Amino acid sequence: MNINPQRVQGASSAAFSLIEVMVAMIILGVALVGMVQGITTALRSNKDAEYKTVAALFAAGQIEELRAAGGIVDGETDGDCGSNLPLYHWKKSIKPSTISGLHEVSVDILHGTSNDEIYELRTLLFEAPEDVNAGNPDSRKGGKSRSKRNRRS
Repeated sequence: MNINPQRVQGASSAAFSLIEVMVAMIILGVALVGMVQGITTALRSNKDAEYKTVAALFAAGQIEELRAAGGIVDGETDGDCGSNLPLYHWKKSIKPSTISGLHEVSVDILHGTSNDEIYELRTLLFEAPEDVNAGNPDSRKGGKSRSKRNRRS
């Protein structure tokens, strides 16, 4: 049996060595781990964004309900967000401000089990204070102008 040295030398240079295959597998493994970690981070960020979006909408709804109901009363209240949103809990704080009739309103949305704050919405709501002289028409500025109109006719 006669072996041609050129064939053997050409065959070994055309094939991959074991070291090259192992290096390629390590590179592929590192790339795969990085890709899986990136996907996991993206999914977690997506879930966090969903939590914050729902919390923001619920907090805005609490403010709108307060605005629509009228009769703003200072104090603190809290509650859960119902059976449709079991992961959320809310706390509402209403404080008077330095201007009469203006109230500082804060709605905090918390995680239902850990009580970690997910979202906080703060705003100012104005409700005209009740006037003690509201029943007396002469106590307003319009009282004088009415009397002038009555004199002209």
